[in-house]
Amino acid sequence: MKKIIGIFLILVVIVLAVIAIRKINKEEDSGLKKVTVAEVAHSVFYAPQYVADGMGFFEEEGLDVDLVLTSGANNVMAAVLSGDADIGFSGTEATIYVYNGGEKDYVMTFAGLTQKDGSFLVSREKYDNFELADLKGKIVIGGRVGGMPEMTFEWALRENGIDPKKDLNIDTSIDFAAMEGAFIGGTGDFVTLFEHNV
Repeated sequence: MKKIIGIFLILVVIVLAVIAIRKINKEEDSGLKKVTVAEVAHSVFYAPQYVADGMGFFEEEGLDVDLVLTSGANNVMAAVLSGDADIGFSGTEATIYVYNGGEKDYVMTFAGLTQKDGSFLVSREKYDNFELADLKGKIVIGGRVGGMPEMTFEWALRENGIDPKKDLNIDTSIDFAAMEGAFIGGTGDFVTLFEHNV
C-alpha cells in the first residue's frame, strides 16, 4: 500500500511539473510582456480600461495585463512598493504620501485615466429635493483622510458654503473597502461610494 501511495505521489508531482512547464512555455511563446495592475476599485467609472482589455488593445501592444482588485489607494501603493504589482491605479495622493515620507525609491504618477471623481453620495433616507445643505448636522462616511474621494467631497462642500469641520461630522475612520458594509450595518446618515449595492 505504501508503494502505491508513493508511486501515486510521484505521478502527481510529475503531472504538476509538466503543467507548470507548459504554462511557462505558453507565456514565452505568446511574446507578451506580463504586467500586473493593482486597481483601487472595480468600477464602471473605469470602463475605458476594461474595454481596452476586452477588445485586445493591450495584446496588440504586446502586453498581457493582469488586473488585480486592491481596495484603497494605500493598499495599491503597498502592492507597487512590495513588487506585487507593476502599476498602481489609484488617486495621485498615494504617490504624494510616499514622496513626502522621504522614500528614496518613490513612485511617480505617469498617466490619468479620469478627470473627475466617480463617487456618489448615498443617503439612508429618501430626499425629494436634496441639497448639500441637508448634510448639516449629519454623519457622513467619507473615506480615508487625504484620500481622493474624501478630499473631493470636502472641496464640493466648501464650494457650496458648507464647512466640513463644523457643519457636519465626516467619519474618516473606516477603511475604503469597509465603507459600504459599515453603512449597510447602520453607521452614518450618508456615505460616499463608487457605484454601490446599497
